[in-house]
Amino acid sequence: MTAQAPASIYDISATTIDGNLVPLNIYKDKILLIVNTASQCGFTPQYKGLQELYDRYASQGLVVLGFPCNQFGQQEPGNSNQIQSFCETNFGVSFPLFQKIEVNGKNAHPLYQYLTKAAPGFLGTEGIKWNFTKFLVNRSGNVVKRYPPMTKPEDLAKDIQALL
Repeated sequence: MTAQAPASIYDISATTIDGNLVPLNIYKDKILLIVNTASQCGFTPQYKGLQELYDRYASQGLVVLGFPCNQFGQQEPGNSNQIQSFCETNFGVSFPLFQKIEVNGKNAHPLYQYLTKAAPGFLGTEGIKWNFTKFLVNRSGNVVKRYPPMTKPEDLAKDIQALL
């Protein structure tokens, strides 16, 4: 049985890729784009688009949060150092990355328990279907939209601008 999802995104903490536990309330009043990522996925090139969104809108309050996950086709086999190095070297990633987590099942990270309950997927299913599922969260901490993996980061610009 899975634990109850937290009442607010700001009640959750997550561990950064370099091992620091941070409360997500440090992102209050920010627009969040939360993505489960993987280094060996067909969608991995989306890191470039995510970084471009971050570069373009960070000064206006957007923060992209990347959560590596190995639950889909074992496409994120590396450790934290390997993941961070891959992202920085290949895509110039400077947005916050976190330690590898699970997004589905009994060991799903509390953040993903919250996100999937707040924004169910197609036909009301809560589970994450694949890497690079994206969640857009407004400045009040409310999930406003869930995007499937095939949605390119650049296609989110209009929705992000509406929240800025």
